[in-house]
Amino acid sequence: MMSEFLSLFSFAFFRNALLAAVLTSIVAGIVGSYIVARRSVFISGGITHASFGGMGLAYYLGWPPFLGGAVFAVLSALGIEWSSQKAGLREDSAIAILWSLGMAIGILFVFLTPGYTPNLMGFLFGDILTVQLSDLYLLGGLSMVLILVLNLFYEPIVYTAFDPEFAKVSGLPVQMIRMVVAIFIAVSIVLSIKVMGIILVLSLFAIPPSAANLFARSFKKVIIGSVIISVLGSITGLFVAYYFDLPSGATIIFTLTAFYGVMRGVKGMVKL
Repeated sequence: MMSEFLSLFSFAFFRNALLAAVLTSIVAGIVGSYIVARRSVFISGGITHASFGGMGLAYYLGWPPFLGGAVFAVLSALGIEWSSQKAGLREDSAIAILWSLGMAIGILFVFLTPGYTPNLMGFLFGDILTVQLSDLYLLGGLSMVLILVLNLFYEPIVYTAFDPEFAKVSGLPVQMIRMVVAIFIAVSIVLSIKVMGIILVLSLFAIPPSAANLFARSFKKVIIGSVIISVLGSITGLFVAYYFDLPSGATIIFTLTAFYGVMRGVKGMVKL
């Protein structure tokens, strides 16, 4: 059993998948904690589904699909922030509009693409076993940038997330901070799609912070706990998926949900 376990690491695709799970967990733990703190979990869902429009358009034009997805994701994130702050449109309404519009654009351009119709299952549900070194470089670079930015601008980001009115009175450029953070959210989501897929990314960004929030007493501890839970859940889910020949993305989310259920149960027992 142990020899079979160790033999997995001789395969490059499995090593890449393992690294991708860890790096994606770091990204999702940091960004997801901010999203949960702002009580705007569905922002990630809106941006994710809107990015599909860019992927479909990129396929139609013969461009790399994730490049189109990244452009649409960033524009959608900025559009949600702008419309909710400047145009007087409720944030949930802006998310719903961009969510459905992005999916519609993606489906339309995939249908119009002549010849080969791409397999959309990889985009919808992810395929961590197909991660390349270039994907790992991007995820690793993003992880380092997020950690650096969080350490340098922790207080402005926290003030903006929890109390934007106080942040404005304190002289912080709230709108600019929220726009920059929105860009980071968009890029994080697009890079996570390769691992988890459009359908499951929302859960990856929401479940670990929600679980960490059960016990953590500060935002910093929520981030640390979220990253730890996400890493453990992702690695466990990846091994389970490999041994039982299950879809990796769905198995990881199922594992993270089980972790949350156990932690919720422990929390209830502690209260008793």
